[in-house]
Amino acid sequence: MQQTVMPTDDRRSHPRLVTRLPVGVRNHAGSTEGTAHTRDVSTNGVFLYCDSRMSVGSDIELVLILPPELTSGEKCWVCCHAHVLRVEEGLGEGFGVAAEIRRMDILPEIPV
Repeated sequence: MQQTVMPTDDRRSHPRLVTRLPVGVRNHAGSTEGTAHTRDVSTNGVFLYCDSRMSVGSDIELVLILPPELTSGEKCWVCCHAHVLRVEEGLGEGFGVAAEIRRMDILPEIPV
């Protein structure tokens, strides 16, 4: 899997890492759960593709493994509490969702 850090010449305050990562998604009301995958991720935002439509302004939880490029050099499981800023349709990969990460909790590693 190729990963690229995007330049910071846009409005983002943190560099984005272009990478496809599996993500578990749940809205804060707990009524919708599903899976998605990232297009890019940073420490304060994410763009992901999912099968179910989300509403702009809704709050969601994302569970994923952050790559070493966004952590202190180690992959780690996190639960991100995020706010949906934009939803794009007709992208061929389901719905595109841009979300601002408001809080990130590091999860304990579970041995398998």
